[in-house]
Amino acid sequence: MTPLAGGSVVSLIGREREAAAIDAMLERSPEQGDALIVRGPAGIGKTALLEAATSTARERGMAVMSTAGVEGEAHLPFAGLHLLLLPLQDAVAKLPARQREALNSAFGLGEARVEPFLIAMAVLTLLTEAAAAGPLLVVVDDVHWLDAPTVEALAFVARRIRADPIAVLFATRDDHPTHLDHCGLSELPLGGLDHAAAETLLDQRASRLGAGARRRVLAEADGNPLALVELPQVANGEPEPAVSGLLPLTARLERAFAVRLADLPPPTRALLLAAAADDGRHLATALAAGSLMTGEQLTVAALTPATERRLVELTASEFRFRHPLVRSAVYHRATPAERLAVHNALAEIHDADPDRQAWHRAAAVSHPDAAVATELVNVARRAHQRGAVVAAVAALRRSAQLTEGPALRANRLLQAAELAFELGGRDLLADLLTQVDPGVLTDLGQARLTWLQEVLEEGRTPLRRLVGTIESVSTLGDTALAMNFVRAAAIRCWWTEPGSDVRLRVAELAERLAPSADDPELLACLSLAAGLERGDQVIERLVRLRGTPFDGVQNRLLGVAATGVGAFDLAGGFLEAAVAELRAQGRLGPLTLALSSQVWEQIFCGDWAGANLVAGECERLARETGQSRWLAAALAARALLAGLRGQTDLGRALAAEAERALGPQGVASVLALVLHARGVIALCAGQYAEAFGHLRRIADPQDVAYHPRWRLWSVSELAEAAVGSGQEDAFRGILADMEKAVADAPAPLAHVGLRHARALLADAEPLYATALAADLTRWPTARARLWLAHGVWLRRHKRVKEARESLRIARDTCDALGLVALGERARRELRAAGEAAAGRTPAGSDNLSAQELQIARLAAAGLTNREIGQQLYLSHRTVSTHLYRIFPKLGISARAQLRDALGL
Repeated sequence: MTPLAGGSVVSLIGREREAAAIDAMLERSPEQGDALIVRGPAGIGKTALLEAATSTARERGMAVMSTAGVEGEAHLPFAGLHLLLLPLQDAVAKLPARQREALNSAFGLGEARVEPFLIAMAVLTLLTEAAAAGPLLVVVDDVHWLDAPTVEALAFVARRIRADPIAVLFATRDDHPTHLDHCGLSELPLGGLDHAAAETLLDQRASRLGAGARRRVLAEADGNPLALVELPQVANGEPEPAVSGLLPLTARLERAFAVRLADLPPPTRALLLAAAADDGRHLATALAAGSLMTGEQLTVAALTPATERRLVELTASEFRFRHPLVRSAVYHRATPAERLAVHNALAEIHDADPDRQAWHRAAAVSHPDAAVATELVNVARRAHQRGAVVAAVAALRRSAQLTEGPALRANRLLQAAELAFELGGRDLLADLLTQVDPGVLTDLGQARLTWLQEVLEEGRTPLRRLVGTIESVSTLGDTALAMNFVRAAAIRCWWTEPGSDVRLRVAELAERLAPSADDPELLACLSLAAGLERGDQVIERLVRLRGTPFDGVQNRLLGVAATGVGAFDLAGGFLEAAVAELRAQGRLGPLTLALSSQVWEQIFCGDWAGANLVAGECERLARETGQSRWLAAALAARALLAGLRGQTDLGRALAAEAERALGPQGVASVLALVLHARGVIALCAGQYAEAFGHLRRIADPQDVAYHPRWRLWSVSELAEAAVGSGQEDAFRGILADMEKAVADAPAPLAHVGLRHARALLADAEPLYATALAADLTRWPTARARLWLAHGVWLRRHKRVKEARESLRIARDTCDALGLVALGERARRELRAAGEAAAGRTPAGSDNLSAQELQIARLAAAGLTNREIGQQLYLSHRTVSTHLYRIFPKLGISARAQLRDALGL
């Protein structure tokens, strides 16, 4: 475990390749941050690699911070994070106010309900500030036993340190699922040592082992370093059992450690058990609990037999088990009575820590206990308030196990299930619901159970039956629960067409249950369920509500209401306010939904550069928060944008990725987005028949992708594809059906598209004149496409001079909006009309990625690097690095030049 001379590559038998990979990460950390997950089974050498990396880092002058999971603390929210950040306590006071409040609440020093991502952002800020003084190594061992909120926060940080001088090393077992499993970090898998290395290690540690025992140890260890070190201690003294090969290696190792525990003095065993049942680190706690158990005042001297047998390692104020399997052996070798006694002692010791005390009391009882069950309900409440939903679910689950009354037990399981739904844990939710006895629930409890089953099944309940459930629930007096059902039904009406009678019934129920006619949730439900039938009411109320203060969630609902009725021009203000507040609150789940709506508002209203960066951020956050549906929507938006920029191959790749993200059970609304994108990509590539095939599916009631409203938003593209591919007759029936659907509905975007479609299909000047005479100031993209279509029509009818004028307008508008593919088509048409048309001069911003453009825009608006970082959940150093790369791409040298360079 010690560094070689020169301190660059760690000397571990058989681990030269792995040590070199870690060393390379440390070597580049001053210039480029990175994170690495070391993964493997128990005893494979993960901790040894981390310790060697720590030694090498310190030799190079790097600061080192560390934490480790402990099985006994896995249910204590932010326990691992608190240990990691202890050296930075003084810096917490300097955090931005929201981050400081969030972190303090996480550590039990505040009462505010906080979002986990604000806590994670606070950790990122603290670590990047600490790294400003020099490169930093963060070591996180035994991730599989860390509390879930700590793992989530550290995964968030690890994805954002590329521009900071920070290296993060995680170690976890490969048979324990954690939040790191799908977070996209690099991994270093550890397998067994090869035969030569295994022999070398065994000979080094057990040179006097007999030949038979040596063969047996090599076979049973199978290259596991810990087994090669520990099994020889029992191999010579044990008969060779026929069943030994059937035991898991971890069990054989625990047995090897247990052999060394057998003849320890009772005080030593009591101390070890106290440490194993608690957190295994704090010497004072173990001494106090051991003293209570034995009835005598124990001292450090009682640990001497354990240190001599290399079971624990002792420092001035702490000791640790030499390996987690020692701790496991100590705990599982104890009798049930001894375990109850040690947890009782620890509960008494932890009287100043109610959460830890409650968990020890829960472990100290083997039968229902009303008082302990109630304490755990309070633990769950505090954990939920601190954003630790996983810990809250665990506390409620254990509380239910200790609850004697069947009705109260079922209700506590329902509470746990409701939190599991909030967490998004489908497997956990399903498991909890199977434990609920429906027969003991009240009618209201039955309704709550039905609601959770509905969200678990994700819309498999027939919608008509769901509407009947709403009517039943509305009579029980729980309006909030009834509105949950209404919201679910309204969303289902948007996802798939259930028929107008069902949609209108959902709208009526929403109106009956809403607290007021201007309630944002009501307007969203009306829009989603009956956007055409109730569109005039929704738009009228949205216009009246502009400028009224709402919170982030309410503004998002109002934005959804606007987009659902095709009033995308009304949605912008609501969605912008929603995004700003949800971003400031660190509520990344609802923020992702708000961005998903905002990107289409910007697409239809002509802010293509903004749409590109919003789609990019929406994609990143959807991946991070595990929202596959919104990931698919963001990828579909990016695909459409790529097609309009003429990036056909990229657009098709993104559309394919969107379909994969959506999976085989994709809902119609998102399938429609993907097909819309595919149709636009094909249109921009001049492949009209392919475009018609994709876009027609959105308008076909027999197709799984049919969407009665998205067909209206894409009607102009469908018309272009139909005319370009000679499918006018097939399109006429589709157009007539759409016109009938919106005959009495405002649906602003639909009417813009329908005027365009009529002109294309009729091939008549008066209809072009009517379409161009409409007020298109809020629809610049539709205006550009209409001028282009009109110019093409004029040129085909030999009205060349007029054609040039229309085509110039189309070209200039497309250039300003960044619609590269349409701008190039306008240039081709101009050349065909006899006018030389120079190619578009690329804007400097064309060379920026979506995230770079977002940072550049915020910097141009006057935000500091720290303020930008707080908005985008990045470190200020990452923002600085991006700006360093942005300036040359824009051909500028100063921040003050950004506005002009971006054309703002």
